Amino acid sequence: MKLFETLKERGLVYQTTDEERVKEIINGKPTTVYVGIDPTADSLHIGHCFSLMLLRYFQEAGHHVIVVVGGATALVGDPSGKTDMRKMINENFVNDNYQKIKSLISRFIKLDGDNPGKILNNAEWLSNYSYINFMRDVGVHFNVAEMLASEAYSRRLEQGGLTFFEMGYMLMQAYDFVHLNKEYGCNLQVGGSDQWGNILAGVKLGRKMCNKNGGQMELQALTCPLLTNSEGHKMGKTEKGALWVSKDKTSVYDFYQYFYNVDDKDVKNLLLKLTKMPINEIDALIQKDIREAKKVMAYEITKLVHGKEEADQAVAMSQSIFGNKDLSADAPQVSVARTLLNNNTMIVDLLVASKLCSSKGEARRLIEQGGASVDRQKVIDAQCKLDVSKVQNNSVLLQKGKKTFVKVVFDL
Repeated sequence: MKLFETLKERGLVYQTTDEERVKEIINGKPTTVYVGIDPTADSLHIGHCFSLMLLRYFQEAGHHVIVVVGGATALVGDPSGKTDMRKMINENFVNDNYQKIKSLISRFIKLDGDNPGKILNNAEWLSNYSYINFMRDVGVHFNVAEMLASEAYSRRLEQGGLTFFEMGYMLMQAYDFVHLNKEYGCNLQVGGSDQWGNILAGVKLGRKMCNKNGGQMELQALTCPLLTNSEGHKMGKTEKGALWVSKDKTSVYDFYQYFYNVDDKDVKNLLLKLTKMPINEIDALIQKDIREAKKVMAYEITKLVHGKEEADQAVAMSQSIFGNKDLSADAPQVSVARTLLNNNTMIVDLLVASKLCSSKGEARRLIEQGGASVDRQKVIDAQCKLDVSKVQNNSVLLQKGKKTFVKVVFDL
């Protein structure tokens, strides 16, 4: 089966600018495809995985892939679907996020060897583009009435607070597509369906700029559906917020448990879209044993994002917790200063040092609410100190809530 048909069969095709032409491009000779991600946080979330999974299909089929991490567009902020203006972030914050996100992208696409993917920063071509020249070259092609009618701005407009600053986002992202076509021969953009308005703006901008200059430029686009459950609600939200790719923000165990605990009706959709398991095998597994299918799905998605070793540990951890086994061998390990191994060390300080809690205040509240344990013994006093006489092998098992454990090793 050819690539376009494979993507469509797995439910990865939602919108196209011209389905027959997009199919020809995808099933034809190697071309260049790109996805855009704004570094507004220091990690990717599960929604990004969907687009990057799509990009992996293209790369494995021989196409050339680019991820544009928007160091410039992030400073403006995408207003799509927002009721309020995004909080403005500074350049240092964006640059730090850019470096962290680059390392996470490598889990999805190959960045070395044959046909390596590229990671680019749109600040490279937008930061030094003078305002006057940009507006003369790009802004002249945008009709304000059409922009205000687009879904990207409609919700902000309803609230009466849309700023000219935010309207610049669409122009910048649209120009990215034109620039990538000129510099890298990129003629296909893919992304989530919530970006359709911005993506389409790039396609139209390329056509208008070519008509003005008498040149030729073909830009096409394809979006994948948003990751939603069987009731149409967006997936990826947990009690703690977004489901992050970085294990410093969402532990691998919590990541695995999120998918293991989804509704049975969502298992097939997730196996289709976030794994490469053959469809006939998916159907057979679900028909035979939905619980086993759910385990396979949670494991395969965790392996995709975090690698086999981390996925295996998450499964072992789950089996230990729910099988009432010894958790010390399976819990994620955190090293802390050896100087903390003394009878004056507060449990509050250990919770912070292990990163189970972000502050002493949070740690105290956790203890007061009965949510902290040391070596499976609940801590009932926020003033409680470590009992060194009970520490074995220079380590203790800390627990937060019912399902979050870390093995704290005093070896730094």
